[in-house]
Amino acid sequence: MAKFSFAQDSSLQFIKTLPGSFSYFTVDNLDNIYLLTTGNQLKKININGDSLGVYNDVRTYGQLVSVDVSNPLKILLYYRDFSSIVELDRLLGVLNTVNLRTQNIFSVRAVAASYDNNIWLFDEGDRELKKIDDNGNVLLATVDFGLLFDSVPSPARVIDRDGYVYLYDPNKGFYIFDYYGSLKNKIPFFHWKNVDVVGKNIYGFSDSTLYQYQLGSLNLVQHTLPAVFNNALQIKVSNNKVYLLKQDGLEIFSIK
Repeated sequence: MAKFSFAQDSSLQFIKTLPGSFSYFTVDNLDNIYLLTTGNQLKKININGDSLGVYNDVRTYGQLVSVDVSNPLKILLYYRDFSSIVELDRLLGVLNTVNLRTQNIFSVRAVAASYDNNIWLFDEGDRELKKIDDNGNVLLATVDFGLLFDSVPSPARVIDRDGYVYLYDPNKGFYIFDYYGSLKNKIPFFHWKNVDVVGKNIYGFSDSTLYQYQLGSLNLVQHTLPAVFNNALQIKVSNNKVYLLKQDGLEIFSIK
């Protein structure tokens, strides 16, 4: 098995490749992998490649924008063109569909599962971070971001982790809120790809670098990526593993 230098005190150990033609993937906290095939089929498999579920109606609401598996018992599929969220169970059966337009929410780039089984989103029309329930009813909303910031962000990613909600706009950085909708911090890290929050660490990628920032540390660590990461379609850090999507499949590495 190949081994690649990752940092002074760590390395990447190759585990396996899951062959196939995939356009997107994500991973839940149980190490289950969700793969969107180029034929628009969503597959759930374990790390051994065993099938755990299939969802065939991916294109019902047009282009799938994101898959949130923060809660593996209620998976969120977001369709921006139709302002719709499809909720799936652990076997990828349909639980519910939320039409945001019924609540006069028309422009949303990203959604995320909330800690209390609801949904976070940023309403670009009202310029507010909102939490809604499964019927689309608004449970919480921040003040108009136009009153908070000189330039209103357009978050491409929303993440709920350990008491905080992270909004990431690649052109403006991270905006961190508590669960009551109060702004706690703003961090100016720009143009990162595949951002995520794991524990107290924020991760992001460029073409050749993995960025790691520990909250409160004021210390940004940059890991130079091995050549094997060149031309990756998508990269994700999860559960002490690095997942690398390429044209011919998904490569999985452990962090040693």
